[in-house]
Amino acid sequence: QVQLVESGGGLVQPGGSPRLSCVVSGRTFSSYNLGWFRQAPGKERELTATISTSGGTTYYAESVKGRFTISRDNAKSTVYLQMNSLQLDDTAVYYCNRPSGYGGSWPWGQGTQVTVSS
Repeated sequence: QVQLVESGGGLVQPGGSPRLSCVVSGRTFSSYNLGWFRQAPGKERELTATISTSGGTTYYAESVKGRFTISRDNAKSTVYLQMNSLQLDDTAVYYCNRPSGYGGSWPWGQGTQVTVSS
């Protein structure tokens, strides 16, 4: 059974640069494209970034392009999201998953809360 464990969130000041991590178990990690999603208060979960199996191809939502960087370490079964220049509207619970269209294919993990506040 696949398990997704996200970490690295917290309370961050505007302009901050946290790095989120997601460890994937129960699947052959290197075989799957992966993505980060986020759900802001009162909004639907949205696709934020994706990365191909080798890491050579990435996609970013317009709202985070140029500020966030997705990466992966296949040896550690971990996908990362480096977040820079955080803004108030980046406040959300962040999740990783295998992307399927604009949704996720696997059962969701608990996510990690990122709160941007001064």
